[in-house]
Amino acid sequence: MSSLISVNNLTRHYGDFIAVNDISFKLAAGDILGFLGPNGAGKSSTMQMLSGNLAPTLGEIFINGIDLLENPKAAKASLGYLPENPPLYKEMTVDEYLQFCARLHLITKSQLNKVCDSAIERCGLGEVRQRLIRNLSKGYQQRVGIAQAILHSPPVIILDEPTVGLDPIQILEIRQLMKTLGESHGIILCTHILPEVQAVCNRVQIINNGKLVYSSDMDALLNTPNTKFEITLSSVIKRDELSGHTAFKAIEMIDDYHFIAESDFDADKLSAYIVEQKWGLTRFTTHEVSLEKIFIELTAGEAGTSAAEEAA
Repeated sequence: MSSLISVNNLTRHYGDFIAVNDISFKLAAGDILGFLGPNGAGKSSTMQMLSGNLAPTLGEIFINGIDLLENPKAAKASLGYLPENPPLYKEMTVDEYLQFCARLHLITKSQLNKVCDSAIERCGLGEVRQRLIRNLSKGYQQRVGIAQAILHSPPVIILDEPTVGLDPIQILEIRQLMKTLGESHGIILCTHILPEVQAVCNRVQIINNGKLVYSSDMDALLNTPNTKFEITLSSVIKRDELSGHTAFKAIEMIDDYHFIAESDFDADKLSAYIVEQKWGLTRFTTHEVSLEKIFIELTAGEAGTSAAEEAA
C-alpha cells in the first residue's frame, strides 16, 4: 500500500536547541495515527513542518507522493489541516466562511455549493449553517474548523488538539466524526490526551525530547501478553534475594514488602512459585499493559521547561 505521508529523517533546530531530532514515519490510507508527546516534546513543530508552515532544518516530507519542499503548492493540495486554534472568521456565517474557504481552494463556482453542502453534512452543521460563527459553541466551532479542512476532499487530514476545551458530549461527537473521516482519509491526530488516542486511533507514536521513542499498532499494544506482575508480601524481602530467583527476569522495588516483577512464568505459575517460597503472599495482580503506562514510562520527568522547548 502506497503511503499518503512519508517523513524521512525530519529535523528542526531552533538555534542550538533540537526540537525535532531525525524522525521518520509513514501514514497509509485508512490510518488514524495518534501522535503523542508531553508539552515541549516537538509535536507542534512536527505538525507545522508537515503542513508546510515551518521549514525543516534537515529531512524530507512527501505528501501523497509529492515532495513538500520541492513542490509545496501541489503537496498542500492533498492536505487538510486543523490547527489547535481553528482559523475562523467569526463575523461570518458557517455558509459564508466555508464558501470563502472553498474559493481559496480554487473550487469551481459550479461545484461550490455541492462541496460546501457535503462538508456541512459530514460535520453535522446543517442546523447552524446560517448562524454567525462567533455565536456557536466551541464544539460547533471545532466542527466548522474540521469542515474547512475537508472541503477539498484531501487524502490527508492533520488534526492538532481537536477536542481541547470541549465538554464530554462534544468530545464524544468529535471522536465519532474522526472515526467516520478515517474511513476515507488518512488522519494524524496530534494530542496529549491518551483516552482520545485509545478511542479513535489504530496506530500510535510517542515523541519525547524531539525523538520518536515508541511506535505500535493499537491492537498490538492492547493485546501484548502481560509479563509484569505487582506483588505484595507480608515479610520483608530484599531486591538481592529476589534477583537470585530465576523466576524473575527483572525487579522494581516499591518498598520492602511491595514490588513489580517481570517473569516468563504466567500468573498461575508465578503465584504458585511465590507461595512455595513461604514469603507470605498477600497480593498478586497482573501489571496491565496500557497506553498510559507506556507513555509515563517513556516520558515521565523528561519534559523540558526551557523557552525553546515550549516553542516546540
